[in-house]
Amino acid sequence: MIDYAAIDTAVGRNWYDLDPDLQARVRRDCPPADLEWTDAKLHDFGGLVGERVAPNSDVVDANPPELVRYDRWASEINEIVHHPANLESKRLLWESGYTGGFARDEAQRGRPVPGIVNAATSYLLSQADTGLVCSLGMTSGVAGLVAAYAPADVRDSLLPGLRADDLDHGVDGSMFLTERDGGSDLGRTVHCSARDLGDGRVLINGEKWFCSNIDGAAIVMLARPEGAPDGPGGLGLYLVPKFREDGSRNGITMRRLKPKLGTKSVPTGEVEFHDALGYALRPRRERSDESSPTDVGGLGRMMEMVNGSRFGVAMMGLGIGRRSFLESMVWAHHRQAKGRLLVDLPLLREELVDFLVELEAAFALGFECAAATRFDDGDRLRRILVPAAKVRLCRFGVEGASSAVELHGGNGYCEDWGLTRQLRDAQCHTIWEGSEQICQLDVLRAIRRSDAQQAVFARVDQVLGAAVEVPTYLVEAVDAIRGARGELERRIEELPALDADLAEARAARLTSLLAATASAALLLEQAVDDPHKALVTLRFTRRHFTPGGAWADGIAAVAGRELLSFDDLDHTTAEKAAA
Repeated sequence: MIDYAAIDTAVGRNWYDLDPDLQARVRRDCPPADLEWTDAKLHDFGGLVGERVAPNSDVVDANPPELVRYDRWASEINEIVHHPANLESKRLLWESGYTGGFARDEAQRGRPVPGIVNAATSYLLSQADTGLVCSLGMTSGVAGLVAAYAPADVRDSLLPGLRADDLDHGVDGSMFLTERDGGSDLGRTVHCSARDLGDGRVLINGEKWFCSNIDGAAIVMLARPEGAPDGPGGLGLYLVPKFREDGSRNGITMRRLKPKLGTKSVPTGEVEFHDALGYALRPRRERSDESSPTDVGGLGRMMEMVNGSRFGVAMMGLGIGRRSFLESMVWAHHRQAKGRLLVDLPLLREELVDFLVELEAAFALGFECAAATRFDDGDRLRRILVPAAKVRLCRFGVEGASSAVELHGGNGYCEDWGLTRQLRDAQCHTIWEGSEQICQLDVLRAIRRSDAQQAVFARVDQVLGAAVEVPTYLVEAVDAIRGARGELERRIEELPALDADLAEARAARLTSLLAATASAALLLEQAVDDPHKALVTLRFTRRHFTPGGAWADGIAAVAGRELLSFDDLDHTTAEKAAA
């Protein structure tokens, strides 16, 4: 049970200890041999982000990074100056092993780090500062591309820094992918050029319009090799270091920083390249008789990282939703109106329970993406669920932050209460790594190219097949999920007969139905022996699948307090609440 009345503020607390849903997920997904270590690691990390990073992030939001283009002698230096609070947070996170994917722990233990650790730490850090998740996550992504495609000498030089355990020896990575025309049609919008110097070296010229983590020392970018054909197939992928081989600054000019709405801890700006030295990131020859590799095809190599990046952004939205829920619960257990705590006002309790239900549904969907590889058809499952989750979880982050601001009234609207930053940051994530429309079209593409919906149907059927002895009050939810699954299948089967434009126009509704159906099934999987999850599942299915089902729902009125505080519930109380 969580005693919110004993918590005067969310900041300064251990956020892992305050998250029973996350703890339960760790117990479900973590190999038994790793559970004790994982639980301790996440406990430490939850304390780090809640007690150290979160207060720093409020300071950084008011004192964001600044660009210093020239020194006092008017020499161009292009340096980003960070507030000490930002540097402290980055140092702590590097030392925790987060940036390097906990490679040090893996080496010390002689065992791979469970996948739940990477998902859970990003989720926890997102509750404090999604800008830090962005900058440190890009470092990890760049490390993967360098390891796979960089020339051997460049790889051996950069990789230790990209995977270092401390900031002093670390190398930040960046990905510069967007130019003035936008980032959704890269085959047409990339105008940066690459002139081949031989041995995989190139000179880059052009500009990039949105460059997050602008001061990274190892930049990955797309450019078109001279003489390459137009379109996406003619793009190359390149690594551009901040410094040349002789130690001099590379031909990179930071024009300005963007005046962003949020995510201010990660500096984003405009960059020009003037004969900047770069290295082609392309497959290596495995045999001496193989033809020399070409730079074109770089977009395909870059897209290998997109689903991973999209999943990371989805978890940012989920983290903000969770932080907003926690702040709302603390406030609702302290603030009074009409002589009663907010949590005891009937209408507000209904809204808070719905907030909890949507949070747990989004959580189930997000962490299913992280665990998808454990299934035989995990690649297809992840291929379609990640873009769907990115749409739902990022939108939930905006909705949750907005609800928290509104609940706090005028205080919530003021910068010194910290909720405005959550709302400002959340709005970014619906754009990063593909807008909602781009991700919805990607769901449609996964259906058409990979028949990926079959992996979702198999997963839902697995849950329904196991739900044969559920409590009587839960049968309604089982039937609703079975009906939603059938409706989803019918809608997908209609696609080939539709006009192309009409099919595309329905991508948003299809994605929404897919996300809701998968989320409901994943909640049901946990509900058979857990009255808390049973009521959450029932409430969710009534809201999403049963016309009029939410009208007479009494779950919040009867068991709302217990649900919100994760107090113990028995099936008798749950049955009464469900009636």
